[in-house]
Amino acid sequence: MYLNKKVVVVMPAYNASKTVEQTYKEIPFDIVDEVILVDDASKDDTSDVSQRLGINHVIKHEKNKGYGGNQKTCYNKAIEVGADIVVMLHPDYQYTPKLLTAMISIIGQGLYPVVFASRILGKGAIKGGMPIYKYIANRFLTFFQNQMMGQKLSEYHTGYRAYTREVLEKINYSQNSDDFIFDNQMIAQIFYHDFEIGEVTCPTKYFPEASSINFKRSVKYGMGVLGVSFRYFLAKTNLWKWKLLQ
Repeated sequence: MYLNKKVVVVMPAYNASKTVEQTYKEIPFDIVDEVILVDDASKDDTSDVSQRLGINHVIKHEKNKGYGGNQKTCYNKAIEVGADIVVMLHPDYQYTPKLLTAMISIIGQGLYPVVFASRILGKGAIKGGMPIYKYIANRFLTFFQNQMMGQKLSEYHTGYRAYTREVLEKINYSQNSDDFIFDNQMIAQIFYHDFEIGEVTCPTKYFPEASSINFKRSVKYGMGVLGVSFRYFLAKTNLWKWKLLQ
């Protein structure tokens, strides 16, 4: 608990058997009440390792539902178990669990209803080994999104995020894509409903076991990001209705 608020960490997992233990053991359980891990039909023994670790809720999809589909299961379960604060932490150890305390406290103190851990604030991305083409694409897409959405985020593409229950219940995330563009659709929904997003600097690590999409899927994701931003602009200016924002 943090200030009488129930804190739940959700971990969308895929082939994370080599990294989930290290990630899990660094979670600050003095303030985190429960952990939910959703195994998206991994080809390794992610679920077995997670159960041996004693993770509170281990859910395994029989068929791969995609990154967005995995998160839907994560958030649905978090709401079901009564979470007040929900933090998404990838079990591939690309993001450090040591930032959980800071992110949880920002939300718990009522400063922001949403907090992102940004790899771009500071020099975390490059120092951590982010490929140059991904860094350049990140900066370009973030600039474009800020212009279209009227915001000033340092990064729209981090996978380390914290939300209040109110945010998850307000936005229509169940209608979002099951693919990677899910994250950006959530951001559009968050801003459309006038929630603010706070950011904290986050170091990151790129290594073979850390999940990362290939160049082809990165291009598809980038095109999807442009589409989300443009649709948001049209919806916010009342030029077009977008069902994801209703």
